[in-house]
Amino acid sequence: MPATLAVVDRDSALEFLFGRINYERTTQIPYRTGGLKLERMQQLLQIVGDPHIGMPVVHVAGTKGKGSTATMVARILQTAGYRTGLYTSPHLERLEERFVINGLTCSEPEFVRLAADLQAATYQLEARDPLNRTPTFFEITTTMGLLHFARSRADVVVLEVGLGGRLDSTNICRPTVCAITSISFDHVRQLGNSLAAIAREKAGIIKPGIPVVSSVCEAEPREVIERIAAEQNSPLIQRDVDFTSSILTDQQSAATQLLYREPGGPAAASYQLGPLPIGMIGEHQALNAATAIATVRQLPHQRFTIHDAAIRQALWEAKCPARVEVLQQRPTVIVDVAHNVASIAALIEALTQRFIARRRILVFASSRDKDTSGMLKLLLPKFDHVVLTKFVNNPRAVEPEELRVWAQQALLGSGHSPQLELTAEPQAAWQRARALAQADDLVCITGSFFLAAELLPTLHQASP
Repeated sequence: MPATLAVVDRDSALEFLFGRINYERTTQIPYRTGGLKLERMQQLLQIVGDPHIGMPVVHVAGTKGKGSTATMVARILQTAGYRTGLYTSPHLERLEERFVINGLTCSEPEFVRLAADLQAATYQLEARDPLNRTPTFFEITTTMGLLHFARSRADVVVLEVGLGGRLDSTNICRPTVCAITSISFDHVRQLGNSLAAIAREKAGIIKPGIPVVSSVCEAEPREVIERIAAEQNSPLIQRDVDFTSSILTDQQSAATQLLYREPGGPAAASYQLGPLPIGMIGEHQALNAATAIATVRQLPHQRFTIHDAAIRQALWEAKCPARVEVLQQRPTVIVDVAHNVASIAALIEALTQRFIARRRILVFASSRDKDTSGMLKLLLPKFDHVVLTKFVNNPRAVEPEELRVWAQQALLGSGHSPQLELTAEPQAAWQRARALAQADDLVCITGSFFLAAELLPTLHQASP
């Protein structure tokens, strides 16, 4: 048994949890080497009473957009009157953010109780495992979430996949419906270096006979998802086949609006909803909203009644922190957790369409397992001044000097030459950006969840 203090308060709970193997905070993720399996997760759940059994679950995977889509699905269900659990990862400021019931994070007393119960379960599992294969941080926190939702008597739970799908700890569930938001390059060391390989891992959440909604449009991964759904005899609802989304812009408010349609057919009537104003910024969020609508419409009608008015209200009210989040005006300060090429492209599109600025200032950090070069090639031509930094609480950070090399290579032949600066840590980067920014400028902080997490407490204090 590890020499860890018994969990009695929040500090000891965090000490226990962060003392486990945590692949969110390591440079090596053994996804493809057999280091991640579901057997240990199943054993851990069994010890705490299998809280997931019989739980209606919406399971959401995807390279980008899965957190926002899961949040929208949860908000729709909550607005429709259902007590809704939402499990997402990673967290930004407090670990309790991962466990949400009807928009409220887990209370501190309940968090401590859950951690204490999982500490006891973890030690019990370790004692009976001859190979001493200890549960990981993510396995434990996923179990905590499921136990919290069961104790809170949630009517339905929305689970966001952590990594991949097939071997992710959330994949122990028997979902009512699952969704795949997108397939693009990320975590290629773990999931594979082709879109087809990544799609196979994401499509691992598809269960026999369970409906799956897919917003994947690229031919290669789409074919993989179609094949796996057919093998599992799972109804497949696809963007641009079974539902379509048209994106509009309100000229007065500049808000993005969605027109959602299902063409219908011999066995189903046509359906249309919208235009719907989307509360989150960016056309990519309208696409996520369409996926969310298609997903909730696959829930069994005999168990869930979701009126159009609930969908409309929920999509306007749904908020996901650090997704093109405006934290300050004059100068405009935006934080976004984009951390791969596809999500950076969506961020740039949102910035271009929604924000006018005299100068644009970028604060950027990245993880070693990301396509840093690809992200910088997209970002740098759009900014006048760039502050390169690194987050300090995670060993995966790319050093600022290395970022400068990537940046200089990205600028070769671009005809654009923003000023580049380096800082050793995020707080210094923010202070420098704030000193540079005039009232009509824009500061964008992006590149990593971990950069956003380290700066958000300071940014919230600075915002009026």
